Amino acid sequence: MAERGTDVVTNWPIIGMLPSLLLNMHRLHDWCTEVLGATGRTFVFKGPWFGCMDMLITCDPANINHILTTNFANFPKGSDYVEIFDVHGDGIFNSEADVWRLQRRMAHTQIKFKGFRQFVAKTSREMVENRLIPLLKDMAHQSKVVDLQDLLQRFSFDRTCVLVFGVNPNCLSVDFPTVPFAVAVDEAKEVIHFRHTVPVSWWKLLRWLRIGRERKLAMAWDTIDRFISSHISMRREELRKPKINGTDEADAINLLTSYMGHESEDRTGNTIKTDKFLRDTTLNFLVAGRDTISASLTWFFWLVSKNPTVESKILAELRTIRSSEEGWPTKPRVFDAEELSGLVYLHAALCEALRLYPPVPLVHKGVTNFDVLPSGKRVHPGMRILYSLYAMGSMEAIWGKDCLEFKPERWISDQGTLKLEHSHKFLVFNAGPRTCLGKDISFTQMKAVAAAVISNFHVQVLEGQIVCPEFSIILYMKNGLMVEIRERRD
Repeated sequence: MAERGTDVVTNWPIIGMLPSLLLNMHRLHDWCTEVLGATGRTFVFKGPWFGCMDMLITCDPANINHILTTNFANFPKGSDYVEIFDVHGDGIFNSEADVWRLQRRMAHTQIKFKGFRQFVAKTSREMVENRLIPLLKDMAHQSKVVDLQDLLQRFSFDRTCVLVFGVNPNCLSVDFPTVPFAVAVDEAKEVIHFRHTVPVSWWKLLRWLRIGRERKLAMAWDTIDRFISSHISMRREELRKPKINGTDEADAINLLTSYMGHESEDRTGNTIKTDKFLRDTTLNFLVAGRDTISASLTWFFWLVSKNPTVESKILAELRTIRSSEEGWPTKPRVFDAEELSGLVYLHAALCEALRLYPPVPLVHKGVTNFDVLPSGKRVHPGMRILYSLYAMGSMEAIWGKDCLEFKPERWISDQGTLKLEHSHKFLVFNAGPRTCLGKDISFTQMKAVAAAVISNFHVQVLEGQIVCPEFSIILYMKNGLMVEIRERRD
């Protein structure tokens, strides 16, 4: 939603601005965008007295640059964040200072390892070719209506489990089965979202009594722990077995096995050897790789379906890859990561979808010491800061008068090369010391899906459905995305 004026949010005695928040909870991201647009892109929300809900909300690139880079040490995630996301344990999302630096160093080593990146490219192509495309083809033949968001979540969950644990839970099957581990991860995410919407004292009381939504989280937590624990035990047994000559290195390239394979080399302590460390690390990787990519692809396919010219340009670019034409139409068009890495328009279209609909729409920070932001707003210890990526993508002052248009061309230079935007303006992969390590891997996986689906099918979005963001920690569509899949015949 573009910047436009709005009534000043009323700060009532005792209850603060809570009534406005509750009235707009169903459309919180758009409401937040409106308020930020009318208040100079930075706004102080006052919650009820003693409710611990006061916060500064911003989408000002200068403020965000200050928070994430210039004075990074003064803006940790904070104890509130760690408590809200307690199911994530002590993984890289929740950790700070020296513990975070150690975890980031280890994660960087694993992700940058050539063998793992080859494994990502190989499994991305194989799962698209052998799982996703056949299922879509079957649905096209039967003229089935399908919730594309649900389908992509299932595919993304399977693929991420393969990369992290080396197992495929088969969420993406013809009958769309219920997988307890996947359900538990979703339920945990729902309760984490709930914790953001009520006073801290309320959800802590529910947690202490183990009732309501907090009981649901406790049960989901048990399911998550059992699943990961079983795979840690299984991998330990496999690693104890003697190596067989000629064993394919790819068999041990998933992240869990890779971390465990370095245990004997660790001489600094037993951190990497504990089951809890492995549990927290793998769960963090799973959450990072599963929800964000499926949400991003759902919005991408919706935007492409609304913009036939963009779809035509992506198709034209994909058809310059000659290897994909071999055997077509009897064989589907599929692509290797290397072939897709040089495509400019596809990459630009994905960036544009991420700009308009960032998978993580709001980010939470704390404050250690008194400070003044570039906008002039003062912050103090204990204050909560939220910065809105969703609002940032809809600000004329940041992206121009055409900020609401889906326009991949804004990412392409006059010379036809990719035009990179400053990370504090395009925050999807974070900025500063906490910049996302998996950016390249994310693009590899998104391109593999986007290229194969667009080359082989046309996604026809059903008319009449309401497409709007869900208020959640991940920017999913509130009502899913109902589509018909049609095979391309040209």
